[in-house]
Amino acid sequence: MRTVCSECRTPAAVGVICPECMAEQRAAQTPAQKKAERRWASRPMAIVSSDRPRMTLGIIAVTGLVYIIGLIPGLGPVLTSLFAFNSLFLLPQAGVIQPWRLVTVALVHDGFFHVGLNMLALWFIGRSLEPLLGRWRFLALYVIGAIGGSVAVALLAPGVWTVGASGAIFALFGALLVIGRHIGADIRVIGILIGINFAWPFVLAGFNAIGSGDFAASLAAVGISWQAHLGGLLTGAVIGLIYSRTRAASQRGLQTGLMIAFTVVLLALLAVPAIAYF
Repeated sequence: MRTVCSECRTPAAVGVICPECMAEQRAAQTPAQKKAERRWASRPMAIVSSDRPRMTLGIIAVTGLVYIIGLIPGLGPVLTSLFAFNSLFLLPQAGVIQPWRLVTVALVHDGFFHVGLNMLALWFIGRSLEPLLGRWRFLALYVIGAIGGSVAVALLAPGVWTVGASGAIFALFGALLVIGRHIGADIRVIGILIGINFAWPFVLAGFNAIGSGDFAASLAAVGISWQAHLGGLLTGAVIGLIYSRTRAASQRGLQTGLMIAFTVVLLALLAVPAIAYF
């Protein structure tokens, strides 16, 4: 094993690659992959960072700090009651409007393994994706992904309490899948990981339903919000497409406008539960 300096590393959708490995990969590329890479390189991102994934580390630090504060006797339930998501807090009919829960849900978790697995996934994806996108694009993806996960919960599981950063994590998965496909990378491993993670609660519910015979009840008892996973995944895929199609510096305004418009559409979808369920 040899080391490579930070100046020689090449950020890629699956990590950083040394010059020799990059040359070997290019030699083995199919014509379709070479064409996709040329399209991506012809209009590069306006700002691409090759530094350490500081935004990823920052998100992990803040989330970890909130978890540690929650371990103080009496503070855990308070943080959960303030930050957890429930669509009832977005309905005028309920009398209390607390929109911050769309995002703060990503800060509170149900136990050590919950926060640990989410932050581990964030680190593995973020250290590859953040250098490719840049810090602020990565943060926007994470935050809007959390919103997308919450919106899906509001649409598909109204009135259900949820906690955790799963929506934001799946948004990173979705964006990485789309961007990797656009640059001609091998996305089969990413697709398999997404499939396993998304199918896991349904597999558990299936095993539990063998004895009870009630799959819906078993799925609810698993305690994993597949709705947030689905919402985050779709949100990340859309944002990944926006990033892929507006890479040039001259398209920075268009990219910002599309991101704002997409966020507005997500928030507008919250009107559906208000009309349909009340």
